[in-house]
Amino acid sequence: MNLKPLGDRLVIKQVVAEETTKSGIVIPGQTKEKPQEATVVAVGKDVKEELKVGDTVVYSKYAGTSIKVDEEEYIIVKEEDVLAVFA
Repeated sequence: MNLKPLGDRLVIKQVVAEETTKSGIVIPGQTKEKPQEATVVAVGKDVKEELKVGDTVVYSKYAGTSIKVDEEEYIIVKEEDVLAVFA
């Protein structure tokens, strides 16, 4: 990927939603809610050191701009839209 975020922005890739529940119930495509988990793919130079490439994060539900690069979908979000990092 040749995409470098500017300033305090991050490029993230959304985690794929599961299609069945833990108990084995299949969730139809229209009912599935978009997951708010993503993996950080690239970090702008003004982003705090606590966020780095490879981190799994939770971001605001309606945050970011979706883009497609090399047939892959990514989301560009501001650092302030990242709510938490999985430890």
